[in-house]
Formats: sequence, C-alpha cells, structure tokens
Amino acid sequence: MLKFYVVATPIGNLEDITYRAVRTLGEVDLILCEDTRVTVNLLNKYGINKPTMSYHSQSKLSKIDKILEMIGEGKTLALVSDAGTPTISDPGSVLVSRVREAYPEVKIIAIPGPSALVSALSISGLPASEFVFLGFLPHKKGRETLFKEISEMKRTVAFYESPHRIMKTLDSLKKYVGERKIVIAREISKIYEEVVSGNSSEVEKYFLDNKDKIRGEFVVLVSEK
Repeated sequence: MLKFYVVATPIGNLEDITYRAVRTLGEVDLILCEDTRVTVNLLNKYGINKPTMSYHSQSKLSKIDKILEMIGEGKTLALVSDAGTPTISDPGSVLVSRVREAYPEVKIIAIPGPSALVSALSISGLPASEFVFLGFLPHKKGRETLFKEISEMKRTVAFYESPHRIMKTLDSLKKYVGERKIVIAREISKIYEEVVSGNSSEVEKYFLDNKDKIRGEFVVLVSEK
C-alpha cells in the first residue's frame, strides 16, 4: 500500500521528537520540507540521510504535480514543516488535499508530535475543553472585524502572532476585548521560553517595559467572554 506521512517536528528543542517520527523519516524515500536548510539540522542530529525537497507557500503548482508524479511512481514521502505539526496554519494542507484527490488509495498517516497551539493551551490555565483557533490574523483587511468577533466569543480564543505586530495586537485586544485575561506564550520549548499572563493592560505594559522580549514566535490566548 502506498503511504504518505505527515510528520510533526520539534518547535524548538530538537529532543522533542518521537521515536516513531525519527524512524519514519529514516525509512521514506523523500522528505518534503518547508525549508530544507532548517530540516537538515534535525536530520543531522538523528543521523538521517535522506533526500529532501522544498515545499512551501510560494511553491508553484508544478511542484505539486512533481510530488504527485513521484507518488505515482511508488515512492513513499514524508511532509514536515519548519516546526510543529504540518498543515496547521501551514501550506501543507493544500498538498494533502491534492494527494487525496489524485490517489484515493494512498494511506495518509499522521505522525503526531509538537504543536505550539496545544503546548500553549496546556500551560495557560485557561479553559481548553473548547477553544477557537484563528491561525495567523490578517494583516489589514478584516482585522478590526475579527477583534470585534473575538470580543463576543464564549470560548477561549487562540491565535499566532509575529513580533512585528504583537504590540498592535495587544493594543487592539485592550480596545475591543477589555480587561479579560490574556496569556502570551513565547518561544515555547526554546531557551528563552516565557509565559506572560494578566489582563489586557498588564500584558501590554509588560512588553512595553521589556521591549527586548518582543522577539520570537507568539501564541496569544484570550479568555472567554
């Protein structure tokens, strides 16, 4: 049976990978990477010597056609992202959809592992039996409308944010959400991992007073209404 693996990789500490993921990456014919330069560091750590090929948001349709052609030739492929679980706020979902359409007989197998979203929720102290995940918020169009929607949500809300927009986001949360509890998880599993918790004003003030901490990747969590 033909197989296509979707393999979760560490979001920071390279030791956060399963035995199964290491074995799978060592057995496939080719590894599809968001950035081959990032993935090669992981492969080198675990002595995995397999060919890689880039697949990311800027990849052309011809790249997908090439991948489908290789599957048709009987090759077993694995899809990884730079960090975390592929297809979650990641262009890999398009590829998985195309594989399903082109080869219904191919078994698409998830190799579970790290996720910044789930990791942040687990240490936030916020209710997580139900939550809404928004991925990366739009940069401009629809952004204000989305914050208004967040202000009315009756479940914990989670989304990703970049260091370039985190202060603007915190200001918008204070404006639309008010003084509800906010939790910011930054650089999870990395050397400078940090969790900041408080109401909107307190969290914003923390980063205004500690501008050197405005770096890395952020998971933003907002308590329910």
